Amino acid sequence: MKVCKTNISSKSAMRGPGEVQGSFIAEAVIEHVASILSVHADSIRKINLHDFESLTKFFEGAAGEPFEYTLPSIFNKFTSYASYQDRAEMIQQFNSCNRWKKRGLSCVPVVYQVTVRPTPGKVGILNDGSIIVEVGGVEIGQGLWTKVKQMAAFALGQLWDDGSQDLLERVRVIQADTFSLIQGGWTAGSTTSESSCEAVRLACNILVDRLKFLKDSLQQKMGSISWDALILQANTQAVNLSASSYWVPDPSSKEYLNYGAAISEVEIDLFTGATTILRTDLTYDCGKSLNPAVDLGQIEGSFVQGIGFFMSEEFITNSEGLVVTDGTWTYKIPTVDTIPKQFNVEFLDSGHHEKRVLSSKASGEPPLLLAASIHCATREAIKAARDEFNYTTPSASPATFQMNVPATMPVIKELYGLDIVERYLENSLSVHQLKKV
Repeated sequence: MKVCKTNISSKSAMRGPGEVQGSFIAEAVIEHVASILSVHADSIRKINLHDFESLTKFFEGAAGEPFEYTLPSIFNKFTSYASYQDRAEMIQQFNSCNRWKKRGLSCVPVVYQVTVRPTPGKVGILNDGSIIVEVGGVEIGQGLWTKVKQMAAFALGQLWDDGSQDLLERVRVIQADTFSLIQGGWTAGSTTSESSCEAVRLACNILVDRLKFLKDSLQQKMGSISWDALILQANTQAVNLSASSYWVPDPSSKEYLNYGAAISEVEIDLFTGATTILRTDLTYDCGKSLNPAVDLGQIEGSFVQGIGFFMSEEFITNSEGLVVTDGTWTYKIPTVDTIPKQFNVEFLDSGHHEKRVLSSKASGEPPLLLAASIHCATREAIKAARDEFNYTTPSASPATFQMNVPATMPVIKELYGLDIVERYLENSLSVHQLKKV
């Protein structure tokens, strides 16, 4: 008898593997340059934003048309408004009046490239008029089936020009397998929903073409016809009510870019190192969202997952390589207390995109990278704390220092010298002696 141990941690990558790390490295470089030059990091970010010419060279084949490049307008909207400058001044005033609490503010943009992959779809209409849909993607809480149901109802509803037939409640999505869909699709890369929707739309168009002539002829005889009556007649006349498709994206448009920016304000308690996220404002270019409620949930959820990555979820192993942080007592995921106290999310409707599925864009992974704004804002707060205590180390000045990910409470306290009482007292004494000299 063989025993298979299955209660081990998953080794699967989830949401932007490699992208989030690479993006953060770029932000860390910008923060360091700004510290060396004694300027705000946002000014360095603004200088280094792509123009459309450099964008097309760096993201060859994915940049699209000039009007699609919305990042400069999004970033400038955040950093140029008077409210941003007012908040920065209020934070500076707060820091000067509070010795044991410090605040920081940071704005981070994102450019995220995604790839659309070939995807199968299958649609069938049963005798009672109900509609069965199968797609290659797997529903894992990202709203895939919700969007697919909407697409099926929309595409089949085009048989009626006046939109009189609401078919959404008739649609049921079932989990496909390799017997029904031989070329199963991917569930990855933030583009599964749009790819599956397009595959379903193509399958529905086949059914619409088969039913169109029958529907028009019945309408001429009867004046009007319902969905149930149409399907009943279609079965009587042996119309094939099952259709499959395999959508293959055009090579010229299978890759595209997503844009967004987030500005975050945090407060750290210098005694404990605890970080409170006071406010986050996030703007994301969703194209024309297939389902705003689903995409809003994706954006918020992705950002909160990023908070865990950047601030609290520390993966620790012992000398034997065994995971020490194996439960919520030691592995700290985001909770209701760690998400922003005020969280404002705005969609940017960037208009019609001819080469996108109904002009929509991905929403699953790109917002995760925007959580770096929390880390960068915390860094600004730590700078204020280091200035307060005039804290330096042999390898770093008050403004230049390395801040690890995740920025847990012990990491934060160490950066301004309050992790060890003796170290704080020693630093305070040296500062006092320097003032006397």
